[in-house]
Amino acid sequence: MQALLDVILPVFLVLGFGYSAVWMGWFKDEWVEGLMRFTQNFAIPCLLFRAISGLDLAQDFDLAMLFSFYAGASGGFVAALLGARLIFGRPWPDAVAIGFVGLFSNSVLLGLPITERAYGPEALAANFSIIALHAPFCYVIGLTAMELARSAGGGLRIAAPRIVRAVFRNALVIAILLGFAVNLGGIPLPGVLSDAVDMMTRAALPAALFGLGGTLYRYRPEGDMRTILYVVACSLLLHPAITWGLATALGVGTPGLRSAVLTAAMAPGVNAYVFANMYGVARRVAASAVLIATGLTVITAWVWIAILP
Repeated sequence: MQALLDVILPVFLVLGFGYSAVWMGWFKDEWVEGLMRFTQNFAIPCLLFRAISGLDLAQDFDLAMLFSFYAGASGGFVAALLGARLIFGRPWPDAVAIGFVGLFSNSVLLGLPITERAYGPEALAANFSIIALHAPFCYVIGLTAMELARSAGGGLRIAAPRIVRAVFRNALVIAILLGFAVNLGGIPLPGVLSDAVDMMTRAALPAALFGLGGTLYRYRPEGDMRTILYVVACSLLLHPAITWGLATALGVGTPGLRSAVLTAAMAPGVNAYVFANMYGVARRVAASAVLIATGLTVITAWVWIAILP
């Protein structure tokens, strides 16, 4: 119970402040949009750049841990996609968007603050190694599967440049690549620049959590409840269970095990809705799944913190 109070509830209280502020009319929708643009395009990229540029790549990039996490993510994607198609009879494009909900856990806005509060700032190195690959991995899988579903494979060659552009125009991906360039090149950052980036990083997580709460206010649960609960189970139960099983079997160390499983246990990110909205399919399922799973993460994160060493 103490873990719930000390670690998880403060994160969700900040998120709840954002939700309540929009609900009560104290914070307008367009302000939420501006805040989320600031956090996702500037503050969080600064956070990722700073973290990746300072990682010990030889130590923190544990291949067994990364394999465990991304095998779990892939399992969530396949289970959600096939369930949507074979159990609920959704068209293939809908099924891909629903599969993306099972694939894309909220590794930054929830995974980072909950891991930090549970195990301290020094525990985040493994999280950052996961995040370094997260957006490229998920978008390549999602965009490729959607183009295959929409064109039956015939248009993938034409769509490939669009997929590459979509991935590498993402602010998070650009920040990660710049961080790798500084890290691998041994490029020293001027003190003034480092201080400015650090100021941006301190604003990133609280502002993003507040904005996420405001964003979630728009996504009321409605209809398709069986499909929504199924994909929430793929995200919150199947993904971390596969990750935990593989990481344990492969002998991943305690810090990597904690980061991988807790990140896998996070709710789908708002990007899951953004992806569905981009193609105009399964938007209600994606939006409601993001909202419901975010609320349930209070419980699932608590359970995993109790289970993990």
